[in-house]
Amino acid sequence: MSAANAEAGSVTPGREAAKAADLPEDARAAVRDLILVLADTKRLLGMRYGQWLLGAPELEAGIACASMAQDEWGHARLLYALLRDFGDETDRIEHGRQPAEYASMDVLDTEPSDWPGLVAVNALVDTAVTVQLAALTESAYVPLRQRVQKLIDEESFHEAHGNAWARRIAGAGPDAAARMRDAVTAILPGVLRWFGPDSASSRTLQEASISNGSDSDLRRRYLERVAPLLQVVHADVVSMEPDFTGFDEHRRRRTDRAPDERTIEQVRGDRNRAFLMD
Repeated sequence: MSAANAEAGSVTPGREAAKAADLPEDARAAVRDLILVLADTKRLLGMRYGQWLLGAPELEAGIACASMAQDEWGHARLLYALLRDFGDETDRIEHGRQPAEYASMDVLDTEPSDWPGLVAVNALVDTAVTVQLAALTESAYVPLRQRVQKLIDEESFHEAHGNAWARRIAGAGPDAAARMRDAVTAILPGVLRWFGPDSASSRTLQEASISNGSDSDLRRRYLERVAPLLQVVHADVVSMEPDFTGFDEHRRRRTDRAPDERTIEQVRGDRNRAFLMD
């Protein structure tokens, strides 16, 4: 191995990397971006669940939202902790960034306006993240692989909850069914776009044995997984090739928008920073 290759990382396709420094330089950057995308998306998803603790139509649904919010925030912290291996200051990442710096899925930028909207987020966004995590279960980057299965195991309830409520609303009469269909149709294009184009970064993740599928592979797997739900709510399946105009491949989101300021103030814990403790 040349000195240049040694400096860039020692892992080759099919071999494990015990730490970020063992990854090739291009793979290291791509893995770091992916971890941040997943962590930020889970953090914003947890916030959206948390905002419906008292607004759910039933007590049990509110309790479920509390449980899912707790899961997502716990998952986000596990993923943020991995970023230390890449030289990031996790305190700043968790508590010091502005909305435009977030790499969360852009369909989470604003709070759902009604319960069908939250259910659509639950059924579609949560499942998309799970599909991405499933592609990492045999990752050559060991610290990520060691965490992924735990995250997937805790997601199974989320998917069941979202699907059950979507079916329930879709079967509750024409008006309710229309609202459920509209909620799904509104966010599905953005969820499909989140997987990204088949870019150089995507190929790097496959070649370094980090992910077992390209972005279009994951998009296809996702559509196959949610197809029964889309059929139940009578939502049209949108194009497999989303519009990537203005799409930031590193943050997997549109560049012309960001999470709303109030949400990020809450995420950062601005009102209670004086009590922040490790």
